[in-house]
Amino acid sequence: MADERGASTAVLLAFLSGAAMGAVMGLLLAPQTGSESRDRLRGYARRAETDLRDLAGRAGEAFEEAVDQGREFVESKRSVLREAFDAGREAMKRERGHIQDEGAERG
Repeated sequence: MADERGASTAVLLAFLSGAAMGAVMGLLLAPQTGSESRDRLRGYARRAETDLRDLAGRAGEAFEEAVDQGREFVESKRSVLREAFDAGREAMKRERGHIQDEGAERG
C-alpha cells in the first residue's frame, strides 16, 4: 500500500511540475498580448484543476479498494485463527479427558 501511495504522489508531482513548466514556457514564448496570455493561463488552470480532481477521484477509489482488500485479508486470517483456536481447545479437552480416564484407571 505504501508503494501505491508513493507512486500516486510521484504522478501528482510530475503532473504539477509539468503544468507549471508549461505555463511558464507559454508565458515566456507567447506572442500574444497580456490579456490573451492571462486568458490562456486561466484555461490551463481550469484544465489542471479538472485533471487534479480526476486524479484525486482515482486515488480515492484506489484507496477504498486497498482498504476493502485489507479488510478481506484480515477477515480471512481472523477466521483461520478462530478455527485453529477452536481446534486447539477441542484437542486440549480430549487430552484432559484421556488424562482423567488414565488417572481413574490407576486409582
